[in-house]
Amino acid sequence: MTELERSMKERWPSDSDPTRANLSLFIKLRNRLEHRHAHADEALMLNLAGHAHALLVNFEHELTSQFGDDSSLALRLRLPIFVGTFTPQGEQALRRFRKTLPKDLRAFLTEYESGLDETVINDSRYEFRLRATVELAPKDPDAVAVQFTHYSDMTDAEREAVEEMGRRGQVIVRDRKQPVSGLGKVMPKPASTMVQEGIPFIFNLNHFAAAWRRLKVRPPAGDANPHRTNPDFCEYDEPTKSYRYTKAYVQHLIKKCGTAEGFEAATGMPARLKAQNTPTPAA
Repeated sequence: MTELERSMKERWPSDSDPTRANLSLFIKLRNRLEHRHAHADEALMLNLAGHAHALLVNFEHELTSQFGDDSSLALRLRLPIFVGTFTPQGEQALRRFRKTLPKDLRAFLTEYESGLDETVINDSRYEFRLRATVELAPKDPDAVAVQFTHYSDMTDAEREAVEEMGRRGQVIVRDRKQPVSGLGKVMPKPASTMVQEGIPFIFNLNHFAAAWRRLKVRPPAGDANPHRTNPDFCEYDEPTKSYRYTKAYVQHLIKKCGTAEGFEAATGMPARLKAQNTPTPAA
């Protein structure tokens, strides 16, 4: 255990603390990366921009709370601007660039977040998200160049306008609505059959449904935000109002449910061995 990890656990004892979850992510990521994946730096920066910003904000809070306002990073750093998608072409370019992150790193990030509570994932101390609105304003000698407005301080009309703009372009925004293309995806019944064929235990649609609930792969039926899926494992099909699952999720279940312990951890149900075909003894 590193000194940083030891200090983290003493400073934030609860493993459900968003600040600890954020810092733990970067410790695990650093240990995983070392000197590998140097070519993925830019893709990693894009995927973790909000997490990195939260890490900086958390560090600022810790500095000022422990050593006073004179230690603020605001006196040393300038505001970094991350320009997101102001055009449809820019949005598509960013989406394509996101997918250049190596599969093992995408799987690592997905698995790490699958173990976190939804309240931690949505906390700004874990991942900092904001929407930027370009506003042409007269110069004010007493004002800074960038002004931040809290969402709670906006009128209903302003919130609606911001939400609409957020669908076209973001700045340090984690995209929550995932693509709905069915290319290479499978429906629940064939997916559960594939898992059944790949493990020594009985696995049916009931197990499949229990697994996506426990692993938080997709929202429950009737959820107001059906598109909030784990994009590596599942996509929402808007026209048919159904869910399609990736081959990566099927392989994840096969690997996880290959042992009795893993089966129960994934589904919450005890594993039952398939019936063995015992050869009839010779007369």
